[in-house]
Amino acid sequence: MSDIHTLLAELKRPRLLIRAARLGLAQYNRTRDLRRLMRSAAPSAPEAALTRLMEEEAQLEEVRKSGEAAYSLARHIEILIAILAEARLLPTRNGSAPNAP
Repeated sequence: MSDIHTLLAELKRPRLLIRAARLGLAQYNRTRDLRRLMRSAAPSAPEAALTRLMEEEAQLEEVRKSGEAAYSLARHIEILIAILAEARLLPTRNGSAPNAP
């Protein structure tokens, strides 16, 4: 499997979905939201959380593209918000800490 940075770089979604996710970043609360989205008691490390979130997002994207009635736009946006937020917690490819200059 490719590393998580490669998967994130290759993630291509409609602009409207990404814009909605970016707007939701300000309200993201890792403890509250990650627990609910992943249906687990405690938040995982960012790498583990991102792997699971990316898997679920890929399934949501397939359902969206197929036009199935089971598609949840709200859930898709929530998952994308979590992906963007968790990606910010990852160390960069050169090993520096998150948000380091």
